[in-house]
Amino acid sequence: MDLPSTSGQPSPSSRPSRPALQTIAVVGLGTMGSGIAEVLARAGREVIGIDISEAAARRATKALAAATARSVVREQLTEQEREGVLARFRTFSDLGAAADADLVIEVVPESYEIKQRIFRELDAIVRPTAILATGTNALSVTRMAAESQRPERVVGLHFFNPAPAMKLVEVVSSVLTAPPAVEAVTTLARELGKEPVSVGDRPGFVADGLLFGYLNQAAAMYEAKYASREDIDAAMKLGCGLPMGPLALLDLIGVDTARTVLEAMYTASGDRLHAPAPILGHLAEAGLTGQKSGRGFYTYEAPGSQVVVRDLQTPPDGDLVRASRPVNSVGVAGSGTMASGIAQVFAQAGFPVVLAARSQEKADAAKAAITKSLARAVDRGRLTAEAAAATVGRITAAGSLDAFADVDLAVEAVAEDLQVKQELFRALDKACKPGAVLATTTSSLPVIAIARATSRPEDVIGMHFFNPAPAMKLVEVVRTVLTADDVHATVRRICGQVRKHPVDCGDRAGFIVNALLFPYLNNAIKMVEQHYAGIDDIDAAMKLGGGYPMGPFELLDVVGLDVSLAIEQVLHKEFRDPGLAPSPLLEHLVAAGCLGRKTGRGFREYAPRR
Repeated sequence: MDLPSTSGQPSPSSRPSRPALQTIAVVGLGTMGSGIAEVLARAGREVIGIDISEAAARRATKALAAATARSVVREQLTEQEREGVLARFRTFSDLGAAADADLVIEVVPESYEIKQRIFRELDAIVRPTAILATGTNALSVTRMAAESQRPERVVGLHFFNPAPAMKLVEVVSSVLTAPPAVEAVTTLARELGKEPVSVGDRPGFVADGLLFGYLNQAAAMYEAKYASREDIDAAMKLGCGLPMGPLALLDLIGVDTARTVLEAMYTASGDRLHAPAPILGHLAEAGLTGQKSGRGFYTYEAPGSQVVVRDLQTPPDGDLVRASRPVNSVGVAGSGTMASGIAQVFAQAGFPVVLAARSQEKADAAKAAITKSLARAVDRGRLTAEAAAATVGRITAAGSLDAFADVDLAVEAVAEDLQVKQELFRALDKACKPGAVLATTTSSLPVIAIARATSRPEDVIGMHFFNPAPAMKLVEVVRTVLTADDVHATVRRICGQVRKHPVDCGDRAGFIVNALLFPYLNNAIKMVEQHYAGIDDIDAAMKLGGGYPMGPFELLDVVGLDVSLAIEQVLHKEFRDPGLAPSPLLEHLVAAGCLGRKTGRGFREYAPRR
């Protein structure tokens, strides 16, 4: 069938039982505008697409045709339903086409000048009852409403990209917005199958307000040459379960767009964490804006392509062959969940493991926990009974570090307390043979301070596993200024042997994951503290709008509020940035003994464990 093509003014239609917002104009038919138009047309709305670029209008029409054709192939639409969707989408090049719209959604570039001009022109075109919505993700809705003759009917309606797939819609009210307008667009969002979250007017709103601070910190981390772009992105995907790494996401969003959002956030907050990292400005001014230009933090096959190609910064395939030390046996010090998990990882990879605790009883209990973990894997069909038995057979439980006399690699997994770890490493220094690699699993403490507790700091390195160790693929490899090259090479090789993905980090607080994760969590707490949004809305916003596997408050309660506070304190002490100061609300909850799931109450209350 021919694709629909129309020009001129749309004729009004009367439908006795039509929804309150039946005819909707979308101004700006870029990626986001086209996606919103598709969502609306599929939901039975009459959609007026408006763009001064005829090419953009053609692309939007073709995109809708292609998307609905795929839906027919997948049996999500019939051919008749597809024809109805295409017929409901008409394109125009003049704002006058919005005259009969019940709702107008502008999705033009993030510029006050452009958006305000559109709102002024719409005042003279639309009906008095029409609602005007801005799709901004950073600019002030109040400032745009003030330019309109009907500010009470101006709202923010922030969809997320790609609009057909992402469930979140942030409904933004200004101090001038009338409640019926908010109610109308909230109802529309639900009828579109979206999850609306009501928020107040501040730059970034909820999702982007948290997301862009995190992205900015990742850009600054890369700019400081602390870690490679590949390692930063891999760390956040594998360590936090995120769908994309932060630098790849900046390229998708657009480096110039990210800079604009951050400028607006910094203007409003004055928080240095929101001040755009200089590299964002340098890339934007050079025209290296990400996927749309073909180059940003990464290089792409062509402008608009998602296919990353090799460039001068791409690391060589595989690890460079470097001198390393032989590792035929491993010692794991500790008896908690992390120690047991790490011991299981090495034993499953075929290494003989000595699991040492402060007493034989604790060591035996830790081995029993591993046995139980492997039995569950067998019950679920993930492991054979023979493989489980062989793994348990490789583990020797010991009540003293004296059993580490012949191990080639000793991994410490005890409490996150500097004095405790230093004391343990003094003991390892005495117990382990010369040339043994000594690794700490600290997540935030200075590795060099632990290394200096020994007489051989060159043999000490950070090897930060993530919990649960058998399931999580990431290991942050942290070398100090004294770590020997062959020690670093040994640990990277061993990570490959136990099927983990190593990322290199310098020895500074938080390494990669925690240095990016915990400021984001802290900022979420500050949102609640400032009464900007509730914990349920914030969790929903980050899961539905950011693709996060858990909302920040779910994650805080799982990690433990005391653990989170300790990491925040370490980050604040190291970087001395006021924006990293732990939220008073977090401090108060910890002081009250509300530590999360483990105590039955944190940001939420939990049923007692049986």
